[in-house]
Amino acid sequence: MHLHLPVMVGEVLEGLGGSAGEGALFVDGTVGTGGHAEALLQAWPGCRLIGIDRDPEALALAAERLRPYGDRARLLRGHYADLPALLEGRDIGPVDGILFDLGVSELQIGEERRGFSFMKEGPLDMRMDRGTAQTAADLVNRASEAELRRILREWGEERWAPVIARAIVRARRASPLTTTTQLAALVARAIPARHHPRRIHPATKTFQAIRIAVNRELERLEEAIERGAHLLKPEGRLCVIAYHSLEDRIVKRALQRLAQGCICPPRLPICVCGRRPLVRIVPPKPVRPRPEEIARNPRARSAKLRIAERLPSPERMADG
Repeated sequence: MHLHLPVMVGEVLEGLGGSAGEGALFVDGTVGTGGHAEALLQAWPGCRLIGIDRDPEALALAAERLRPYGDRARLLRGHYADLPALLEGRDIGPVDGILFDLGVSELQIGEERRGFSFMKEGPLDMRMDRGTAQTAADLVNRASEAELRRILREWGEERWAPVIARAIVRARRASPLTTTTQLAALVARAIPARHHPRRIHPATKTFQAIRIAVNRELERLEEAIERGAHLLKPEGRLCVIAYHSLEDRIVKRALQRLAQGCICPPRLPICVCGRRPLVRIVPPKPVRPRPEEIARNPRARSAKLRIAERLPSPERMADG
């Protein structure tokens, strides 16, 4: 059984627990194999949890892991940006806390047949939901050179994007690229050896970019954060763990926008926009994993946890 090792469990429990009481309801929007979900169910014996994921294989493992908690845990297949629709009509009440643990899981990386890793040979797949049509092989073999260059530069922040895109197009003219090791070797050859990064494989950024493009990982992230914040009850918490700068920038920008109040021009004597902040960011800076966790779980080294708390409505604040 592949059990994903969850990142910053203590910090997540502390972040979500600000308003958690008896019968609290948590939503794990990226439940994976259930690591954070299990920790929440253990920490608050009276709480309930709804776990959502688009990977049916992960959901099957989460169901087995969370079986001891009975009907306190409910699992749904779907995308975290569709939270309102997924929860609609389920009579679940206000949400006390929501967690989004972004990125790829050990389950996906560890299975060669899923095609996420360049460390072992597997098909160029990279789909988190294998019910979707486009695989990494489809993208690599069909996208134009300009589109490949854009994907590598935008989603991988790869300085060698033009060189790699050109090499991919040249190679696929002879025969399609079908395996992870084929693509990894091609990228390693395309980047001059003297410019290979010291601490990561030269294909790391390319694989990240293609994975993000195949799964459209960042396209709906800001939407998911905004929708999640609106589902929270007053003083409910939203926790988001990001693993690379692209994700974190989107998370930071989305939370800052939700925490912003009046946007009227300074020249106006009074506010006419009526905008009120929806959340406050706590703490102001992201939480990072402790050194001992990084030593135990190297995947945690790049993680950043950002936390926001839903503010009371203006009417409730006036009553207080």
